[in-house]
Amino acid sequence: MTRFERSFTAQPADIDELGHVNNAVWVRWVQEVAVAHWAALASPEHQAAYFWVILRHEIDYLRALGEGQTVVARTWVGEAARGARFDRFVEFTGEGGTHVRAKTTWAIVDRASGRVTRVPKEVAATFAA
Repeated sequence: MTRFERSFTAQPADIDELGHVNNAVWVRWVQEVAVAHWAALASPEHQAAYFWVILRHEIDYLRALGEGQTVVARTWVGEAARGARFDRFVEFTGEGGTHVRAKTTWAIVDRASGRVTRVPKEVAATFAA
């Protein structure tokens, strides 16, 4: 599968009372890197016709990240789409190793109807190696 990378640096507003990146920020970053991956690879026609919604998150918080520290998010789509859904994986690595691993399940929505639809083969092929 085609991988995509983006860096994130923890800003003061990302830090919680424990002095590290808040869990909700990690969720936001998972979504941001996924959306950036879609924008980087999908054709303008596909972007105009479809959007994605998250159905499920599974996140393992492995190592804290402090203010000013940077991680690289690497994301890729897992196995072939199942109907309207596919799984996306994200790993955030930085100083000291992997900070967070996530698996998210996404569903594709047809913009015209506003309904979940089967992932078109040509859309799925965009993310294949």
